[in-house]
Amino acid sequence: MANVFDVAKYILQQKGRMSTWKLQKLCYYAQAWELAWVETPLFDEDFQAWTNGPVCPELFHEHQGKFMIDQNDITRGNPDNLTEEQKHDIDIVIRDYGDMDPYDLRELSHQEDPWKNAREGTPDMAHSTVLITKSSIGEYYGGL
Repeated sequence: MANVFDVAKYILQQKGRMSTWKLQKLCYYAQAWELAWVETPLFDEDFQAWTNGPVCPELFHEHQGKFMIDQNDITRGNPDNLTEEQKHDIDIVIRDYGDMDPYDLRELSHQEDPWKNAREGTPDMAHSTVLITKSSIGEYYGGL
């Protein structure tokens, strides 16, 4: 199975340099739509309901301290670990979300049930490490 670093490197390879916020959201949407379309995760790593939207902690620790990154800033992962079908699915996500501003991706994720439900009862600006479960992601996006 691929990991989040394989996906991040592939996205950066396709789109080029971007903000870490945007990369996190594109990885989230790649996972979300893979769960919706094929009902299996694209990667094992999870997302948490952070203040600014879904964040994969493992990926965050890889790019921590940087605002903008490119594929060379991700030291782990290999896009060749992705199948052609997975790359195709990620390409659809890149096509549909890749030109969006990071703040727009943040706002979009804030309107959707997986993040909202995971943050339920948490004040807007409060830190949270609550898991956004793969089942909640798959259920929500699979129902759209």
